[in-house]
This record gives sequence, structure tokens and C-alpha cells, in this order.
Amino acid sequence: MDSKKTETEIPADFAKSEIEIPEETGLRSWLIRLLKGVLIGIGAILPGLSGGVLAVIFGVYDQMMIFLGSITTNFLKRMRYFLPIGIGGILGLILFSIAVALAFGAYEPIFVCLFLGFVVGTLPSLYKKAGAEGRGGKEFLSLLLAIAGIILLMQLGVQHLPQVAPSFAVWLGSGALIGLGVIIPGLSTSNFLIYLGLYDVMAHGIKDLDFSVIIPIAFGVIITILLLAKGTTLLFKYHYSVIYHIIVGLVIGSSIAIVPTIVVPALQPESLDLMNLSFFAAAGLCVIMFIAGAFLSYLFSIYDKKYET
Repeated sequence: MDSKKTETEIPADFAKSEIEIPEETGLRSWLIRLLKGVLIGIGAILPGLSGGVLAVIFGVYDQMMIFLGSITTNFLKRMRYFLPIGIGGILGLILFSIAVALAFGAYEPIFVCLFLGFVVGTLPSLYKKAGAEGRGGKEFLSLLLAIAGIILLMQLGVQHLPQVAPSFAVWLGSGALIGLGVIIPGLSTSNFLIYLGLYDVMAHGIKDLDFSVIIPIAFGVIITILLLAKGTTLLFKYHYSVIYHIIVGLVIGSSIAIVPTIVVPALQPESLDLMNLSFFAAAGLCVIMFIAGAFLSYLFSIYDKKYET
């Protein structure tokens, strides 16, 4: 087993005083963070993924949790850093909601496989980051339990969640679910919105700028993130290895669970008719998009490291 720090020591990512937010480095840095925000926003409502997963992948999750957990500390400096990420997140939500309303329902498995490949392509780097403070029995057990837990949770969601009628309280709860997906990487809360019969209604509401949908969802997201960010920060501060291995387990488990809960049901005859594709053509496109997503994520990680902000 690798040598480890004591659990009360602050891990490498949290060792700096109040964690240093990188300085602004020009338009290229701003645009990179904007793109990250767009993809995080898409991940927040893409079935099978979560915004938290992509925030981890893009290296902004730790800093984001600490910023939100102590939001008044160095507020202006941190806000300048996260502003393009926030703008990108809103753009991602709106743009993908338009895509959902126009095409995603018919071509769901192909879209999902693209992003699944994107996530899977980053797993080696996530696993390496999780082991930065050492790896032992607790970490491997946490990883396995997280994998099993998220698979079970997604399977239960498919089988047992009832359909609900939209209302202010329901949209507030939907926003809380989306916020939970940001805080807990790997928890694809969009899946649960689909199971509850709310996903398409939400997507059309955001596309049409229906504020009776947008406002309660926004409140739910913001309240949930602010309430849970501080606790998440403390968990990372004192139990970095275990928590990060749980996150990697959630990412792996949710990626596995996507196939039987999202992809396979979307390749049934009625869905194939909507796509106007044969089973083999649709399955082949899913494989191609998965490979393309994994390759793109690899290229993005190289570029991101080269111009790391």
C-alpha cells in the first residue's frame, strides 16, 4: 500500500491558504472555461451524466466546492474566475434543452453514447487523481460500494418511480435534484426526471423561456448547491482519498448503468422507427459515437493540460 498522510492533514489540492484561484491569463483561458461551463451545463441535464462528473473531469470541481462553501472569501477574484463557467453552464442548459426539444428524443442513444465515451475516456486520469494521497483497503472498498450503490439506485429508479404532474413545488424539487447531481458526481439526476415524466416538459420549458419552469428550477439548484457545498468541502479536506474514490466509483457505476437503463431501451423497435434506422445501423452509430467521445476527451485533456488555468 502506498504511504499516506494522516486523515487530519489537508491534501495537496487543499493545501494552499484558502485555495488559490488561478489568475486570469487572457481570452484563451476565458474561452476554455466558457467551453467547460457549456459542457458542464449539458452534463447537468444529459441522461446518464451529471454536471458534477464533468466538473471533476475538467478540474474545476474542487475549487468550485470551496468557492461555494465559503462564498464571501475573495469573492471578486473567485467570481471573475468562475464567471465564464457560469455563463457557459447557462448556455449549455439552454442549447441542450433546444436540442432535446428538437431531436434528442428520437436520437437519445446516439447522444448518450457520445457523452458516455467522453466520460470513459477520462477515467484513467480521474483514477490517478484519486490516488494522489495513496490508495489502500478503505479506498478500494469505497470505490466498489459506490459502483454497486449507483447501479442499484439507477435500476430502482427505472422500476419504481411514479409519474408526477408539473407544479411549482415539483419544479423546485427538480432543481434540487439537478443541484444534487452537481454536488455528487456520477449521480445522473436527469434519469430520475425522465422516470418521473418531467424531462421533456422541463426541456421544452427552458427552450421556450417559460419562467414558471425556469425560476423554481433555478432556485432549487442554487439552494441545494449552497447548502451542501460546505459539507462537501470539509469531506474533501479531511478524507480526500476515500471521497475521491467514491466519486470515481460513482462515475464508473453510472457509466455502466447507462447501458441497460438508457441505451438498450432506446434501441427497441419503436425507438428505431423514430430514428428511421435498423438495429445494426443504430448500434453501429452508438459505438462510433462512443469511440469519438473517448478520443475527443483524450485530445481535450491534452489541450487542457497544455493551457491549464
